[in-house]
Amino acid sequence: MTSGTPDAEIMVARAQMSETRRPTVAALEAILQIEHRVLDHGFVRVIDYMGDDGAIVQAARVSYGRGTKKVSEDRALIRYLMRHWHSTPFEMCEIKLHVKLPIFVARQWVRHRTANINEYSARYSILDREFYTPSREHLAAQTTINRQGRGAVLEEEQAARVLHLLREDAERSYATYRQLLNDPDDPDHDADRTGLARELARIGLGLSTYTQWYWKTDLHNLFGFLRLRADPHAQFEIRIYAELIRDIVRQWVPVSCEAFEDYRMNAVSLSAAEADVVRKVLAGTTLSRPQNISTREWSEFATRFGIIGA
Repeated sequence: MTSGTPDAEIMVARAQMSETRRPTVAALEAILQIEHRVLDHGFVRVIDYMGDDGAIVQAARVSYGRGTKKVSEDRALIRYLMRHWHSTPFEMCEIKLHVKLPIFVARQWVRHRTANINEYSARYSILDREFYTPSREHLAAQTTINRQGRGAVLEEEQAARVLHLLREDAERSYATYRQLLNDPDDPDHDADRTGLARELARIGLGLSTYTQWYWKTDLHNLFGFLRLRADPHAQFEIRIYAELIRDIVRQWVPVSCEAFEDYRMNAVSLSAAEADVVRKVLAGTTLSRPQNISTREWSEFATRFGIIGA
């Protein structure tokens, strides 16, 4: 993989047409190879895909034919599969994305160990002078509620100082990186000095530096990624990627994505104890916290259902 994808390469890729007997999705075909910009220098690009909503139905029925059932019946089956946590039919669909992202986002991303990844190698190539700088509205203090996440947005003067420090540090570390490389294309190149190996020169770069990879995953595991990373509680910098990918999935497998959003993203799960409380309330019992539910769990339960003063 090269550090950047020139517009000419993308135009060539988009101009290539192939006849196929496999199912295709017109909406996804229309956006193949197109860069969707994310953050200040990042992007997501669909490289390839396999399958559609029909492939999920076909796998579930283990049939050779397509279109043997009505669309409404296919939709009902997909929703049944999602509702009852079936997984393998959704694994019949795959998608390959080209993603450009800051290293610290990539390190969160790879915790989802359910994909094939080929990342840009700084052992073989020189990284671009590109690093992520947050917008002021996303600069916030550490939250006091838990050990991760953001609290109140910084005041304007504080934010300006933080941005200055971040940019200064990124520029300095990149300048050191290029100096260690002693690259002939660098204006400060010294012909009398041997450059440090690329695999060593890179070690001083910060986590804001951009990297790239090809990321291929199946739909079942992609839904697992989106359930966590497109959640409002996810870190903004990875959530913005997840939200864009969710929009792509909506175009690719609209019926499956609708079922995913209904039964995963926007659903409410209950523990056995919480379900018992709901049964009792529906039967006319006064709402009260059982001893087998902690105060924190009870508070979360009340928040899910908008119960005031529970």
